[in-house]
Amino acid sequence: MLEVTLLGTGGMMPLPDRALTGLYVRCDGRALLIDCGEGTQTAIRKAGVRFKAIDAILITHFHADHISGLPGLLLTLGNEGRTEKLTMYGPRGLEATVNALRVIVPELPYEIAFREFDRGSTESFSCCGLEAVAFPVSHGMTCFGYRLERKRPGKFDPEAAKARNIPLRLWSRLQNGEEAEGFRPEDVLGAPRKGIRILYATDTRPVPAISELGSGVDLMILEGMFGDPDRQPRAEETGHMMMQEAAQLAAEAGAAELWLTHYSPATPQPELYAEELKEIFPNVRVCADGTRAELRFRE
Repeated sequence: MLEVTLLGTGGMMPLPDRALTGLYVRCDGRALLIDCGEGTQTAIRKAGVRFKAIDAILITHFHADHISGLPGLLLTLGNEGRTEKLTMYGPRGLEATVNALRVIVPELPYEIAFREFDRGSTESFSCCGLEAVAFPVSHGMTCFGYRLERKRPGKFDPEAAKARNIPLRLWSRLQNGEEAEGFRPEDVLGAPRKGIRILYATDTRPVPAISELGSGVDLMILEGMFGDPDRQPRAEETGHMMMQEAAQLAAEAGAAELWLTHYSPATPQPELYAEELKEIFPNVRVCADGTRAELRFRE
């Protein structure tokens, strides 16, 4: 299972009823955070999710509405007793940017490790029990989207385990994909089954990578900066996406569901566009802060 919580849905600046965009994803008690704009701590509190579970932070890009909440969050993690390493992922220059923000939080009781991605590169990595892909999108500065996958091994075959005289105490380790005392998972597991995939991309014009990497995902989360067609030139000028463009990408990808987020302050009632968007992609949700879902394996 993956628990997905959209902490905020705002772009550019927070509003009284709309925090800046951030995503909290929990898997087996561990969590990752995508982006950390001003007010993210308050949004975490409102959503009722745990600070202590955060083991990784993924940054899309370095505009203030996506990173300005980092100093306070890092301090809170330390004040809550964190001593384990925190890993941060993002564009080249991430470590220098975070260290600059840490002028006001110079001492922390835990280590921060960094993984930086070069402009234009597509990178794979593992974190918090998930397999992740960082991919470039099209904004005014280097910016990445992320696809996350909770993999699911093949079905365990107890008869095969018995036939190989595999001790019962090793079964769970093999079922979790570990080698154990000379036995291999493939000895007792069937073909891999479909896992759970989500794709997250904000602050971008439509790019083929979104629909390609998002092919068949269980949940696609995309920005919907504007819904008014008159705002199309502004979206193109600033490297943002229209709600209608996001819905088209979800349709092209064959996603199971689309959540919209990252609305402009000039879009005070994004829900007004819901019916129009359903004509492009029926299973679209014009999200509000705190939107949450539990994604489960499907047979």
